[in-house]
Amino acid sequence: MGIVADAALAQDGEVIGVIPQALVDKELAHRGVSDLRIVKSMHERKALMADLSDGFIALPGGFGTLDEFCEVLTWAQLGLHRKPCGLLNVEGFYDAFLSQLDRAVKDHFLRPEHRSLVVTERDPGRLLDCLLQFCPPRIHKWIDRDET
Repeated sequence: MGIVADAALAQDGEVIGVIPQALVDKELAHRGVSDLRIVKSMHERKALMADLSDGFIALPGGFGTLDEFCEVLTWAQLGLHRKPCGLLNVEGFYDAFLSQLDRAVKDHFLRPEHRSLVVTERDPGRLLDCLLQFCPPRIHKWIDRDET
């Protein structure tokens, strides 16, 4: 996250950092961002980041990245927001995750329309273009029992 923030700042971009106090206490805050917001918890962090965002992009990452991406994706599925959710699939990093989503559709745990909430590209510019053109589906979340 720090590298992305530094790159944006180097291009005169605005960077808003949102971090829980516990991580600030461990000296993990990036003090050079345009606007540093300190919150009480990770839950508050995710909610504030979602409110501040026009969309979401996950770069390759670990548990935290997957957690945050899946949470905003679930919120989109439930209709809590209509913002685009994208994966930058660098060198196929997310191929296995995308296969898991396809399996969830095949096994009727996920509607195809909700699978389409995940916008994926390997090129950052193309991903941004796709997110700008994104129009989320408007359907009820739950799959009816008689659907197979």
